[in-house]
Amino acid sequence: MDPEVSLLLQLSPAYDRRPLSEGDKAIAAIWESRLQAQPWLFDASKFRLHSVTLAPTGSPGPQLLLRLGLTSYRDFLGTNWSSSAAWLQQQGAADWGDKQAYLADPLGVGAALVTADDFLVFLRRSQQVAEAPGLVDVPGGHPEPQALCPGDSPLHKDLPGELVVHELFSSVLQEICDEVNLPLLTLSQPLLLGIARNETSAGRASAEFYVQCSLTSEQVRKHYMSGGPEAHESTRIIFVEAERACGGFRRWICGPSSAPQPKEPSSSTTESGEVPPESP
Repeated sequence: MDPEVSLLLQLSPAYDRRPLSEGDKAIAAIWESRLQAQPWLFDASKFRLHSVTLAPTGSPGPQLLLRLGLTSYRDFLGTNWSSSAAWLQQQGAADWGDKQAYLADPLGVGAALVTADDFLVFLRRSQQVAEAPGLVDVPGGHPEPQALCPGDSPLHKDLPGELVVHELFSSVLQEICDEVNLPLLTLSQPLLLGIARNETSAGRASAEFYVQCSLTSEQVRKHYMSGGPEAHESTRIIFVEAERACGGFRRWICGPSSAPQPKEPSSSTTESGEVPPESP
């Protein structure tokens, strides 16, 4: 079954973040403080993940239902990444029976990107990014409502579910192209692995995909070093043997590897074989 067909989506204002009783003054103050420290930041609409339902095994039709609302990057930094995030979760649980009710929770995307010679690709994030600067992460970002409905404030009714599903799958490929500087034609169709919640950012969710690249790690490194549209977001590319990082899990997804025996890329600008710490 086409991975996109196996996914159903509901987009509704009912799945938006609950407004805070005192309004958004605290969120606005956090945003202004961020802009003073990092003036290159900009706000934009994002999809908000409210909940997920998995169909019973063997059920016909879509296997996974995502309930999405709309939120913004400003609200994300002002709730999930604020010092009061734990308090907001307590209030959400008390007021609505949902600890995420007052959090922006924008849905992210991430890629387990595997090269032709069986290396996973990681990036060390630069100090210019708002989230987890200096830490190691997989290529990723966000699906963008503006990609489907240009404008500052897209409306739920203007975002058809099937197009949002397509944006979810295509956005992870676009993030790889922009961050690693790889040609789109070298990437496989994304396989959705699941939804991961990052407790470092108060449970913010990300759709995680498996993507294969037809290039070797050395070829990928050369593309990365030549720079791409989002080269400023990372400072280094890291290659980790897929078998070492994933073991039997990768064999469960893809079957036995037919790739040649991996050989660590040699370069002073990479950290081949480094095991990355947990990061958003």
